[in-house]
Amino acid sequence: MRRVVTSFSDICMIRLYQTMAGARHGGAEVFFERLVSAMAKPERSTAVSQRVAIRRDDRRAGILRTSGVDFTELGFGGAIDFLTAWRLKKDIRAFAPDVVLAWMNRAASKTPPGDYIRAGRIGGYYDIKYYRGFDHLICNAPGLIDHITGQGWPVERAHYLPNFVAAAPGQILDRSVFGTPQDAPLLLALGRLHRNKAFDVLIRALAKVPDAYLWIAGTGPEEEALKALAAETGVGSRVVFLGWRDDTADLLATANILVCSSRVEGLGNVVIEAWARDRPVVAARSEGPVHLIRDGETGLLAELEDAEGLAAQLRTAIADKTLATSLVVAGRAEYEAKFSEDTVVRQYLDLLSSFRR
Repeated sequence: MRRVVTSFSDICMIRLYQTMAGARHGGAEVFFERLVSAMAKPERSTAVSQRVAIRRDDRRAGILRTSGVDFTELGFGGAIDFLTAWRLKKDIRAFAPDVVLAWMNRAASKTPPGDYIRAGRIGGYYDIKYYRGFDHLICNAPGLIDHITGQGWPVERAHYLPNFVAAAPGQILDRSVFGTPQDAPLLLALGRLHRNKAFDVLIRALAKVPDAYLWIAGTGPEEEALKALAAETGVGSRVVFLGWRDDTADLLATANILVCSSRVEGLGNVVIEAWARDRPVVAARSEGPVHLIRDGETGLLAELEDAEGLAAQLRTAIADKTLATSLVVAGRAEYEAKFSEDTVVRQYLDLLSSFRR
């Protein structure tokens, strides 16, 4: 049984090196920035000494610098980028960590073995071939544990730790800037414009939710197809494509309902974002939301690929103010109990400390 800690002073100091080679935007990348920044806070200085290697990116470097994170930037290129592996090995050796935590496949492929524990952090349905020789894998959703153990990864070396989100309230944006009436029901969807997110189903559902507007924050390969679908279904004037946004708190403060329409969603971090900022959630029954949401209590669920069903749940959340309020209260309680920064960082440090030889 994992020991229980009550404060960060209960955790023996761990030397932790983290590697991240992800793109500029993405859910795992955003959580990485949050976690390493949280670990760098002064109140955790007795629990962890940390250094980080990231793929060169001015934006991410700025975030880490502002948070006081000790980091280096490397190329993290493709298979023929041997220089990154050499420099990374040298930097890790100089830091002398207890644990090296590699975020996702590319970082894992460049993270060398050594006199330390190698752990991988997985946020998607990855092939475990990238983690051969690693000691542990950390997943942000229970379904991912099943995925990696189904490929033969030992269950005793697979660990579930959730994400956390900040709860600081955002500023309400001026809807008129985005062509949205102040009194219209406003739906918010967040994520990469990829088929997995099923924004096409959401757009079709919007056609069955009169007067509601939809803001979609994200970029990706489906953007033009989604815009064409919005026009084809007659809701083009009610859908606003915001592009990638870093002001999630402000968007949630402005919107009335958070929608997660995903076909494939390992965790559903946006659900936790909405809970933390007091917004009701309507989601499709992909794996992450089903794990998180108690239907009718902490959110409303619709079947996958069911535009009519999704529309019905949206209409209910808009019309039934009493229900919407109860969803907000229950969602906030769920966030505070399981997904706050303090709770999740404590779990990470406790688990990583337990890895040391």
